[in-house]
Amino acid sequence: MSAAGTPFVVSGPSGAGKSTLLRRVISEDPGVRFSVSHTTRPPRVGEEQGRDYHFVGEPEFRRMIDDGEFLEWAEYQEHLYGTSREAVSGPTGQGLDLILEVEVEGARQLKRRLDGAVFVFIMPPSPEVLEERLRGRKSDAEEVIRKRLERAREEWKAIDMYRYVIVNDVLERAEAQLRQVIAARRVERERVLPSLAAFDFG
Repeated sequence: MSAAGTPFVVSGPSGAGKSTLLRRVISEDPGVRFSVSHTTRPPRVGEEQGRDYHFVGEPEFRRMIDDGEFLEWAEYQEHLYGTSREAVSGPTGQGLDLILEVEVEGARQLKRRLDGAVFVFIMPPSPEVLEERLRGRKSDAEEVIRKRLERAREEWKAIDMYRYVIVNDVLERAEAQLRQVIAARRVERERVLPSLAAFDFG
């Protein structure tokens, strides 16, 4: 009997480099998958239905809320995002570890509803570096950047909710640290013992 996989709940401010970091970890570890969330926002160029998100209309999203199908959901920049119960139970039931990239409010909901999850906060080395990264994208208006910085200050206040904090200063180092978190969880007693049920020293 193999142990169930672990959900890793990952949050951090926009500009902390979460997406790049998580893609690198997932591409190198076949035992880790990305949780596919539902959203009401339209697909961006290159995004695929069922791979990047489950893109649904707001009426369908609201129905799923009413039917209790989400472990967490939140509104962000006028669109709805949510993690369904099936999106987590399916992969973890197959023994796969699962990364859930969610906002702090979503993580707060998961803290109450998702047993056995490991919470990781990704942060930039300083507020100045965060602002530099956001401006370096050259894709957001000044008002959007200001709101992202304000939101980052609010997210920082919730850091005590997370077990691990990774400062994404040097990408390779941050990647190694996240891999260490995943590896440590894989050898914890409650995860290993189910696979040793037939192991008996008599």
